[in-house]
Amino acid sequence: MVHPRASESDERLRRLKAVSDAALSRLELEDLLDELLDRIRDLLSADTATVLLVDPSGRQLVATAAKGLEEEVRQGVRVPIGLGFAGTVAERGEPVSIEQVDATNVVNPILVEHVASVLGVPMISDGRVIGVLHVGTRSPRRFSDDDVDLLQLAADRATTATQARLSRLDRATALALQRSLLPALPADIPGLDLACRYVPGAAVGVGGDWYDVFRLPSGHIGIAIGDVAGSGLRAAVVMGRIRSALRAYALESTEPANVLAKLDRKIQLFEPGVMATVLYAVADPSLSHVTMSAAGHLPPVIVDADRPATFIDITADLPVGATPDAPRRNAVVALEPGRALFFYTDGLIERRDRPIADGLERLAAALQAGPAEEMCARTIASFLHDEVATDDVAVLAVRRVESP
Repeated sequence: MVHPRASESDERLRRLKAVSDAALSRLELEDLLDELLDRIRDLLSADTATVLLVDPSGRQLVATAAKGLEEEVRQGVRVPIGLGFAGTVAERGEPVSIEQVDATNVVNPILVEHVASVLGVPMISDGRVIGVLHVGTRSPRRFSDDDVDLLQLAADRATTATQARLSRLDRATALALQRSLLPALPADIPGLDLACRYVPGAAVGVGGDWYDVFRLPSGHIGIAIGDVAGSGLRAAVVMGRIRSALRAYALESTEPANVLAKLDRKIQLFEPGVMATVLYAVADPSLSHVTMSAAGHLPPVIVDADRPATFIDITADLPVGATPDAPRRNAVVALEPGRALFFYTDGLIERRDRPIADGLERLAAALQAGPAEEMCARTIASFLHDEVATDDVAVLAVRRVESP
């Protein structure tokens, strides 16, 4: 005769193995969630199982995968965090069980119509709720502590898979967006030798670094480089909007400080919470002088053939988005034939284990006069030949040559 406790222990072990099976980890996210929800329904003798994830705004849950109530996903069910059953699970970050579902405790009409009892647990990653996993039965039921523990274990497995998948998608999408917005090679401009590089960071993934070179109807040449605070898809999206806005304002003025002031106002109004460093420069039609303004960005480097590289003496005003109506100033630099200007983002020179001054000194020592392509290649090799970029890096070399 099998002892009742031994039988209960064996059943508990079977249930735990069913949701922690290593084979699940080899499935893609969609297949994993489908399989996991099927197993949960079977193990808990439930009729429905649903995963809802927090949307980018952080204010709503969105039905992402479901078994037994597939219409939740088809109809794009959304539940405000803090309201109803699932919203309460997300807000509290703890399990919630309801023995009798009705319109007073559940805001989702699909659940009210088809389910009598529900149990939900939070999906938590790094101390933050990213979603809710819940099950339901069509007849009234009181869920046990073992049911709660099992569902929480399944939620933890779903959380790990979801975060890994979303991180891969975020990085891939951000990189694709970044590359689509950055010109692979700046436009061919008579009198200028141009080259650029972009290297995504291994530690933070793709970020908001960008550069741009464009002709203006007046004959002036616009040159920009910038870095949006943060990383990932959001930083890349914001970068694209900032780049487009700067181009639009550049059509209205050839004064860099004026362009950055307009860009700053746009960000203050339409991108609250966003901050970015930007350096915008305008070469006159003769290419003899370059006027520039820096919004918190590091100074470009002047590279001449007959003297050591030096940093341009330019006041770095506040980054765009930092504070309303920040003053913006211009600096003017001569651009004789043979002279190059080297623009870069902080990912090139900043390292956690040494002062930024060391990186700036190393950059000046690495830069030598020559074709723009060689300048970019040598500099990137100097900084990254024996290490992986932890932050994303953008560099842009602009050298004046004699027009043919």
